Amino acid sequence: MEIQSLARGLHILDMFADSRQGLSITEIAAALHIDKSSASRLVRTLVNYGYVQPEAGSRRYILGRRLHAISWQLLNRIPVREQARPYLYRLVAETGECAHTAVYSQGKALMVDDVEAEASLRVVGGIGRLLPLHCTAVGKSLLAFSDLPLPADLPAHTPRTLTEPAALAAHLEAIRRQGYALDDEEHHSGVRCLAAPVYDLSGLLVGTIGISGPAVRVTPERIDALAARVTQAGHELSRELGFQGGYHTDAAD
Repeated sequence: MEIQSLARGLHILDMFADSRQGLSITEIAAALHIDKSSASRLVRTLVNYGYVQPEAGSRRYILGRRLHAISWQLLNRIPVREQARPYLYRLVAETGECAHTAVYSQGKALMVDDVEAEASLRVVGGIGRLLPLHCTAVGKSLLAFSDLPLPADLPAHTPRTLTEPAALAAHLEAIRRQGYALDDEEHHSGVRCLAAPVYDLSGLLVGTIGISGPAVRVTPERIDALAARVTQAGHELSRELGFQGGYHTDAAD
């Protein structure tokens, strides 16, 4: 026999996880077939414990920092983070740029590991960052090589950001063909990033591995050579995680 209030609280968390635009008390009450005062008490309890938080500038609510922290803690335990670390150090040594590993979390790309380069001019990362999917190399790699839906919102971060769904969909198809994703100053002006997919034994995408560097050093002339290093790291890490499939991309031919 289940505890009704706990069941409703868990149902609410599931609703937030599936929602792209947050939820209002009215929507929650309607979905649970309860009155708004009861829905409000349930949400306030979740807010008090950090699982839900008010959305700035509206009367809606979104998932809170506590769930992001739990998500990070769980993802931190999966094999890809520990097994990717030697490849990150190798990428830094081979390319001279910062290297990182990311996984999908709550509609974003979550950085689970970073290794910084020694150059004085470098892109400083940070473990635990949540990055948009549509304009970062790690995010686009997650979108292109999985069945994740396109984000509902595609805000412009720089003049180069793709903000039209059709253009982004075509771009992701090109990424699938070439085997890696490039962020060509789309998230931050003056920064270019590359990322390749990482698969597990079952053939599912479990993350992405890549590099970031200043555009003055990650020049268009270097992209092919850098992409070869990144995709090789992705392939080898996938093999280490048990992936036995083929890549079937231009980059792997």
